[in-house]
Amino acid sequence: MAEQHATLSDASTADADRALRPIWLCADDYGISESVDKAIRDLLMNGRINATSVMVVSPSFQPAEAASLKMLSAGSRRFAVGLHVTLTEPFTPLTPGFRPTRRRSFLPLSEMLVRGTLRLLSRDRIAIEIATQLKSFVTAFGRPPDFVDGHQHVHLFPQVREPLLEMVKDIAPGAWVRQCGRAPSAPRRFGDRKAMLLDALSREFRARAQAFGVPTNPAFAGAYDFTRTGNQDFGRLFPDFLQGLPPQSVVMCHPGFVDAELERLDPLTRQREREYAYFAGGDFPDTLRRNGVALA
Repeated sequence: MAEQHATLSDASTADADRALRPIWLCADDYGISESVDKAIRDLLMNGRINATSVMVVSPSFQPAEAASLKMLSAGSRRFAVGLHVTLTEPFTPLTPGFRPTRRRSFLPLSEMLVRGTLRLLSRDRIAIEIATQLKSFVTAFGRPPDFVDGHQHVHLFPQVREPLLEMVKDIAPGAWVRQCGRAPSAPRRFGDRKAMLLDALSREFRARAQAFGVPTNPAFAGAYDFTRTGNQDFGRLFPDFLQGLPPQSVVMCHPGFVDAELERLDPLTRQREREYAYFAGGDFPDTLRRNGVALA
């Protein structure tokens, strides 16, 4: 009788798991530093995240980093690996003669947005750089990426989105691309200027992707004000990201450990350790289940 009750309980748990909405919890910036990569691999191995996107332009992204991720993904724990297209400072283009640059690096994010909006970027140079990054990913992993997104969401910008979609369709025809618009039923905080900008950019991006026949995720979450990291408890922020998400939505995250290379390249440092601690902790799986979601 006890065995029968256990079987019924297991079946109920399995049914409940199948009823959960599957999402992609994607750690951005794999490759930015060895310590960030170590944290991301740990979360992937333990099933706490199920996707990561790779910065092939980063000086720290070496064959050993790709090999470690490939070895991990070859096991029983499956996850998605994408390309994190990078076109902003302080990173250096992979293609010789790329313009515009400043001190041999890409331009700042804000300047890329302004130049793209004013149609001052070179579509051909952007296309060649994106194609070079895609081919670098294929060389490192032996296959095209499962998906493509952009560091600091640069892939959504005018004069970047069109060549990106063209190159994805040509070089990685099976990949989907990340759009960064919120779910229609997600809470709207009209003081959240970053989310509102991403919504606006994503509307046009989705339309262009549909015209190219490139699939996108149905909704996106995970953006917050990284400049206020000292006052924010990530464990309190995260459940809000899950509200209203349809199946196959993407939640962006930035877990990692801090090292000198990360501090040299990116202002987002200690908050990465807070995110890692939350995802590695005991409350995280319960949060997913309480909000009716599971990792895809």
